[in-house]
Amino acid sequence: MFKVKTFNNIAQIGLDQFDHSYQVSPDVEDGDAILLRSHKLQAEEITAGVKAIGRAGAGTNNVPVEHCSEQGVVVFNAPGANANAVKELVMAGLLLGSRGIVSGIRYVDGLASMDDADAMNKLLEKEKKNFKGSEIQGKTLGVVGLGAIGSQVANMALMMGMKVVGYDPAISIEAAWRLSSDVRKMDSLEALLSSADFVTLHLPVLDATRNLINQQSLQSIKPGSKLVNFARSEIVDGDAVVEALDSGKLAAYIADFPKPNMIGREDVILMPHIGASTEEAEEKCAVMAANQIQDYLENGNIINSVNFPMAVLDRSSGFRLSVSNKNVTNMLGSITSILAEYEINVIDLLNRSRGDLAYNLIDVESEPSQAVLDQLQTIEGVIAVRLL
Repeated sequence: MFKVKTFNNIAQIGLDQFDHSYQVSPDVEDGDAILLRSHKLQAEEITAGVKAIGRAGAGTNNVPVEHCSEQGVVVFNAPGANANAVKELVMAGLLLGSRGIVSGIRYVDGLASMDDADAMNKLLEKEKKNFKGSEIQGKTLGVVGLGAIGSQVANMALMMGMKVVGYDPAISIEAAWRLSSDVRKMDSLEALLSSADFVTLHLPVLDATRNLINQQSLQSIKPGSKLVNFARSEIVDGDAVVEALDSGKLAAYIADFPKPNMIGREDVILMPHIGASTEEAEEKCAVMAANQIQDYLENGNIINSVNFPMAVLDRSSGFRLSVSNKNVTNMLGSITSILAEYEINVIDLLNRSRGDLAYNLIDVESEPSQAVLDQLQTIEGVIAVRLL
């Protein structure tokens, strides 16, 4: 029986993916895997038997990924499962930033003491000119990051009659296929910023993206444009944004990450990090994370890992070995030499690498003994060996 320890309130449909061969509970000790959402996981909570961690969401900044890599623990996330939820909120953000919706609602709320409907209607007819906005149709949207979410945002904007320019130096083949040919690719962030009426960010937090929107990059932004951030707070230098708003260079900032120096400004619309806060998104994320954990524990397959390479091999026998190791030379030769020494025939094999890590799936004709597993584990550079 596999044991999965849960943190947070995981959607029931995700928990239902595990059959009777799994024990899934927040009370599990010495589990084989961890399934969580927002819990800030500490290294000491990852017990020796943990082989996989599934994050029911896109980001993994609440998981000590580097520590997991050192221990051979595969960390999964659920990219794209919340894409529609974020896409819809981005559209709402674009509309909120274009029309006097928020200021209009605030104004109407301030009329609660009026009890004369006719007088109120006359007042509103007089004052509505103060909340006039503009349409997004025909405007240019700049999408920075064209992955699972960014590509959907770009396609949606085209359907709304917007022109779309995009920038993503690391766009995947899969994302490129999802993207409409009507999206004009830009060669640099500066080129995108200078040509867009709206800019929306859809990037993970990496060393290369931290404070990507800063004082220097904002020098290139089209005067009067509006910045939308439903990705990560760390991508934007908040002080630089406030400075651009004060100078009039930036007309508005719409974001999911409130900061004290932005609250109460008429040119800022802030939300409490609700981009993926829909019942549907939570369910999709939970299902994806649960399925990935199961496939890894049972078959060794790796899909949507943030620290290990993608590795999927259809089973061709009843015996499978998985070996994770440091990405150094002659590792595969050392592994197969030991199998040959014990006269274990290899039927199929998959070897993949990612950065400093490598991963092997090996289907064999006969069941390896514990002695074989122990000898494989002694190879210098081997991190973990499993018989599946």
